[in-house]
Amino acid sequence: MVENKEISALFHLIDDPDTEVYSQVSDKIISFGKAIIPNLEHLWENTVSEPIQERIESLIHKLHFRDLTNDFINWKDGSCELLQGALLTAQYYYPEMQSLQALQEIEKMRRNVWLELNNYLTPLEQVNVLTSILYNYYKHKGVEIAYNQPEDFLINKTLETKKGNAISNGIIYLVLCELLDIPVRAINIPRQFILAYFDQQYEFMNPVSHASQKIIFYIDPLNGQIYSHKDVENYFKRISVPPTTSYFKQRDNKNIIRFLLEELSKCFDDERNRYKMEELLQLVNLLEN
Repeated sequence: MVENKEISALFHLIDDPDTEVYSQVSDKIISFGKAIIPNLEHLWENTVSEPIQERIESLIHKLHFRDLTNDFINWKDGSCELLQGALLTAQYYYPEMQSLQALQEIEKMRRNVWLELNNYLTPLEQVNVLTSILYNYYKHKGVEIAYNQPEDFLINKTLETKKGNAISNGIIYLVLCELLDIPVRAINIPRQFILAYFDQQYEFMNPVSHASQKIIFYIDPLNGQIYSHKDVENYFKRISVPPTTSYFKQRDNKNIIRFLLEELSKCFDDERNRYKMEELLQLVNLLEN
C-alpha cells in the first residue's frame, strides 16, 4: 500500500502512551486490511524501540487473524473440505504459508496409493496399502500429543517433517481416504483420535442399528495399527466408560477441525501466549454456531 499522509500520521501515533488514543489508532490501521502489512513491516524494520516493535507485531497479527476469521466463516458456510480446514488452521501459526506444497504432497501420496489399489481388494487390504505407503514408503512417524509442540498439530509441518501426532496424521489419512473413496471416518471414542472403516452396505441396510455394528475395524492414525472390536471393548473397560452408540458415530469435518483447534489452543496456556489460546477458541465457537 502506498503510504499517504493519513497512514504516516497514524504511524507517528503508534507509540502514544495513552491507551485510548492507541486503541483508536490501532482500529484505524486495522481498517485498512492486509494491504497495509508491508507498510507496517517497513516501519518495524526502521524502528529501534522494542515496545513499538511489539505493537507493530500485534497489529500485523490482528490483521492476519481478521482475514483468517473470514476465511473460516467462508469455509464453514461453503465446502467444509477437511484438507482446506486443516490448512486454514496451519495458517494461524504460519500466516504467510502457501498451500501449494502441501497440496502437491497430498496428490503424490494419493497417486502412489491409487496405483496399488484395485476393485478386488478387501477392506483390510485397501487399508494395508494406504498404511504401508504412508508409514513405510513415506516414513511418516507418529508422536504422542505434546502441548509444548504446536507444530505437531499442523498439517503443513507434518507433511514437511514426516512427523505428526494422531490428529495431524489422522487428518492426512482421512484426506487420502476421501480422495480414494475408501470409507474410513473419524469417530468419537473418548481420549483418542481413532479412525474406523465403515461397512457401507451394512450402513445402508441397517441405518438405525448401533453405530459400532457398521464398523469393520479400527485404525490408529499414530502408526496405522489395526484394532478389532474386542480391542475397543477392552479399552472401554479399562477406562471404565460404557461404550454408548454416540462414541461410534462419524465425526463430520467441522467437528474434526473444531477438535484440532481446541487441542492446538492448549499449546498456548501461559501468560505470554494466552491471547492465542483465546483466539483459537474464538474460531472453535465460530464453527459451533
